[in-house]
Amino acid sequence: MSHPCRGYGIGLLVATFERVTPLRAEPSRHERAERTADLLARLARASDEAARRTLVDEVVELNLGVADSVAARYASRGVPLEDLRQVAYVALIRSVRAFDSERGFDFLAYSVPTMRGEIRRYFRDLGWMVRPPRRIQEMQARLSTARAELTFSLGRAPRPSELAEHLEVSVGDVEEALSSDAAFTPDSLDRPVGDGDDTLAQALGGLDPAQAAAEARAMLRPVVRVLGDRDRRILELRFVRGLTQQEIAEDIGITQMQVSRLLARIFRDLRQGLTGSADAAALVE
Repeated sequence: MSHPCRGYGIGLLVATFERVTPLRAEPSRHERAERTADLLARLARASDEAARRTLVDEVVELNLGVADSVAARYASRGVPLEDLRQVAYVALIRSVRAFDSERGFDFLAYSVPTMRGEIRRYFRDLGWMVRPPRRIQEMQARLSTARAELTFSLGRAPRPSELAEHLEVSVGDVEEALSSDAAFTPDSLDRPVGDGDDTLAQALGGLDPAQAAAEARAMLRPVVRVLGDRDRRILELRFVRGLTQQEIAEDIGITQMQVSRLLARIFRDLRQGLTGSADAAALVE
């Protein structure tokens, strides 16, 4: 992995990542908050670039333990802890540079959600063990940004309803994306369940004969929603009611040849709307 902090021009390379500075007592939460607030206030007044870099370095170094704690919450999910720490450190640096101390909010109320958001984005890009649909991945990215913005403006973590209103999406979409964290580290099928020796794989039983149809509906639902009313009507008549092309033509007042061309175009639109995997595209063959 390339070094996430390369090019940031801060004097923390050894103290931040190698941590070889002399051991000293960690400040209390109250002491750290007071010292951070003082440094940020001085940073807001500073005009000399060298002085600003020094103040940024001091704030970052003072809050490295917070970044370590945030990264540790995502440990054991398939990504090395050191990589997560580096992502959190970069987010911490960005938070210091972007923070507006005149807004009156606590720095950690802004920086911690920012670090969490960057780590989640890193997982979204590199850490999925079970890759969810693209729309959920994209919603994860939007939520990461929205969470940081709302946390900064509200002074607290936003509720799902507030995130949904901010993004102009449904609360269900937000909750679905938030719940997809389990895709990073799904349960092992060998995990014991109950008091006996049964595993999760044994508890699941045999294959569900309706599984293929359920998977097809799950993948097709979002792309079918964007079709026009007539296209959805044709699909319903063909695949729900089982009508022939001639019967569909009579129902909607066109020729059988037009129905055939419309179905071919609808299938093409559906294939383009799917995630691009061969299995998904095959559903509309």
